[in-house]
Amino acid sequence: MGQLRSVIRRAGRLVGERWLGAVLPWAVSTVTMLALAGLLPDFRLRPAGGDGAARFVLAAALGAGAFGLLTAVVWPVLVRAFLLVPACVLGLLVFFLNGTLLVTALALVPVGGGTAEPETAVVVAAVVSAASSAAGGFVAVRDDGAYRRRLARLADRKRRRRGQPTGRHSSPGTVFLQLDGVGHDVLCDALRERWGARGRRRPPLMPTVAAWAAGSHRLTPWRTDWSSQTGASQLGILHGSNEDVPAFRWYEKETGEVMISNRPAGAAELQRRAAARTGHDGLLTADGASRGNLFTGGADQLALVLSVAARRGRHNRSRSGYFAYFSDPANATRTAVSYVAEVLREMGQSTRAKFHRETPRLGRGGLYPFIRAFVTVVERDVIVAAVIGDILSGRTSVYADLVGYDEVAHHSGPRGRDTHQVLRGLDRAVALIAKVTEHAPRPYRIVLLSDHGQSPGETFAARYGLTLQELVRTAAGRPARGREPVVLASGNLGLVSFPDLPGRASREHIERDHPGLLRTLADHPGVGFLLVRSAERGPVVLGAGGSEHYLDTGEGAEHSPLRGLGPGAVAAVRRTAGFPHAADIMVNSAYDPVTGEVHAFEEQIGSHGGLGGEQSRAFLLWPGELSAPVGEGEELVGAEAVHRVLRRWLCEASGRPQIPAGTVVGEPIPHEGVPVDESRSTAPVTAPFAVEGPAVRDKKF
Repeated sequence: MGQLRSVIRRAGRLVGERWLGAVLPWAVSTVTMLALAGLLPDFRLRPAGGDGAARFVLAAALGAGAFGLLTAVVWPVLVRAFLLVPACVLGLLVFFLNGTLLVTALALVPVGGGTAEPETAVVVAAVVSAASSAAGGFVAVRDDGAYRRRLARLADRKRRRRGQPTGRHSSPGTVFLQLDGVGHDVLCDALRERWGARGRRRPPLMPTVAAWAAGSHRLTPWRTDWSSQTGASQLGILHGSNEDVPAFRWYEKETGEVMISNRPAGAAELQRRAAARTGHDGLLTADGASRGNLFTGGADQLALVLSVAARRGRHNRSRSGYFAYFSDPANATRTAVSYVAEVLREMGQSTRAKFHRETPRLGRGGLYPFIRAFVTVVERDVIVAAVIGDILSGRTSVYADLVGYDEVAHHSGPRGRDTHQVLRGLDRAVALIAKVTEHAPRPYRIVLLSDHGQSPGETFAARYGLTLQELVRTAAGRPARGREPVVLASGNLGLVSFPDLPGRASREHIERDHPGLLRTLADHPGVGFLLVRSAERGPVVLGAGGSEHYLDTGEGAEHSPLRGLGPGAVAAVRRTAGFPHAADIMVNSAYDPVTGEVHAFEEQIGSHGGLGGEQSRAFLLWPGELSAPVGEGEELVGAEAVHRVLRRWLCEASGRPQIPAGTVVGEPIPHEGVPVDESRSTAPVTAPFAVEGPAVRDKKF
């Protein structure tokens, strides 16, 4: 009898929750529609049979009900159709779609109805959707017990669909959140209390992360490879090898094409090469999810992953994450409003920078405000929602990349009001994800990390009045025959290749064909050092004033141009010198150790990709119950080392290998000179992109 009463109580509670969850948003939408009808002259309700108050309420209720029904039924279909539209435009289309649905709903009301001008319909639909969403959220969180039961039901339902047992797991899952471009020093500044005007103490920019760093988590820096950019770092972190990735983009002589890390074909090829070298598919092979990354990491659940963007299928379409998010009209409206606000904010910040004559400064007009809003709002919201879904599903491992800071810092600099606002938004996203883990079907450990930092500085072109390409072609002269050198940029790292010289051109060959080129580049005040290969003495670093450092023998190390770049600079440059696709001439910009400034060879006042300053100091923040990344007094160096640490932590959590048995943790990767076994590839990948293609920034979408 007692069990029967318990079942009846649970059933009654469930019915009550669902009834309130349906009725309250409808009631709030009705009241909102009545208020807007009184405030907006172009929005009118037409009650049938007279003008009584009750008839107005009835017309509003029917209109709100029809609008809610249409959004629930029609909206997912519309969003799926509009996934063919460029993603950065999808947020703006939300307003038009919502307004169209409202006009349709008012026309379908059988008793009375209403009319609205098109522009007014957009406003009314946005406000009604926001009010309904707020009411639904109130219902969900008004009672902690009800909220937990709702999340538990959602998690169990998803796991049943995947054929996995329901109930709470004892082994913890792990969420890796990559805060793209947030360097160790920038993070430390964001975790400190600040002093405002009149000596008032202000909280940290990132209070959630600050509380973790002071309590449950531990923070350490890690040093990137010479190519301090997302392509190299994330490939090493997720797939265990970033061998032969000399930069963000580079020229491959055997194909006559430029490999670009953030193009689908380029990302897919890099992932294939890494898997062939390591013999495994990546960090996330055991029940993993990859969200917003360049590479899959071997995960079976993918959303907004560039390396599979060209594929088509139910589970691996790159835009499937957008459909999952925007199929909820409340999400669509909320994100669309935030998108427009961010566009206006960027316009205001750009105008303020121009008015105050801030330096260095870039032009931020054209499409940039819309690109920034997409990255910092739309992409962030979609990725966070996907991670929350993974947590509620009890997934074992999740790796997600939040790129908003990196995008803004490229145009506004690594520090300042613009980037402070992005850091606050990232902290809120982390706090939201952490809150959701309380209701997950298993405990979760959240690890924060970055792939690189950023170094400030005026661009090379702005400081010296010419681009690196112009400098190279002027010093090299016009070739008597053949093609001009290919000059590419990756932040403050430049790459010069001679397409008519097979293989890696030697220093002797370059000096014979272009006698003044190397010395002109090395002596330029905007250049820190060059890396070339001598046919007789191996890799050599050239600096101003005739300084030469032979990396194989160490000769000239006492006067090396690498001396001011930190203790790991020599090892990083030596490693890159052995890459088959290292450029004929690798050019690193000058670095000022006092100001920390470098000079990007592309249009960025916050840059990364080479050596010099904070760009090479990323961070790793991990829960204290996990083992330390390295021993006391040791330094964590390179993305491949970070991969081994993360893989070890997954093994600690699950008690089983996260990659196929037989692959030894920390096993050496074949030397760069050893041919790669390409038998694992299931389909040929075409050469990524022609040299004539436009250069692009280090972004994923």
